Amino acid sequence: MSARRTLTAALIVGLMATTACSNELAGPTPPSPGLVSAGAEPEQVQPPPTAEGPGLTAPGIRLTAVPRGDGSFDVTEDVRLRGSTDTVRLRLPQSGDRLPGLMTRTKPQATSLQIVADGDPVLLPDTDVKAARDLPLDTPATELKLTYRLSGSSARSLPSPTGRALAAISPLTAATDGTLPTNLAVSGGGLLNAVCPLMPETRCAVGEPPGLGIQQGLPADRALAVLQLDLPMQP
Repeated sequence: MSARRTLTAALIVGLMATTACSNELAGPTPPSPGLVSAGAEPEQVQPPPTAEGPGLTAPGIRLTAVPRGDGSFDVTEDVRLRGSTDTVRLRLPQSGDRLPGLMTRTKPQATSLQIVADGDPVLLPDTDVKAARDLPLDTPATELKLTYRLSGSSARSLPSPTGRALAAISPLTAATDGTLPTNLAVSGGGLLNAVCPLMPETRCAVGEPPGLGIQQGLPADRALAVLQLDLPMQP
């Protein structure tokens, strides 16, 4: 109960009601410059450097989420496992009705999924993920790269400034190895707060806007973040 109260207190201030965001059908794009917060002047915003760390040069997961104006995210996951696996377990973020503070029913789904395993593209029978499923690999792999569009995981905040929203993100691959250290990053500078309801200390925002980030090294099976952010002025 204490985690629920903490999460609600961190996100409820100034948020009186929410409505679900619409989905975008176009395919995902990797993190890129040029994202702007609602009402801000366009500027070139580069994602954080990603040359080293969990998921890249050490076992772990690196998730970078690029928010879109409709509340969806273009997501890239870099995963480095401790050993090879022939099965990738795909799990979506929790729905909003199970997250205190989000205050609305959401239905996350991943679309346009692409997976590269040890440098080779994986042929997928279905590129949409609407429920948890296990994906077998033809050849065991230790390094994975996923790109996809995450939609249905966010909700507009009303009354609030234009573009203000709440959203839940977590690695699609978290269940493959729940012990992997995980770094979550939101590209674009619009992040205002972050709460990790599965962690003992639920507030996981670090720094100050516009350079606010999310606590690094979260265990994969608890790397769920509920974000408060200003969505960019783009489709």
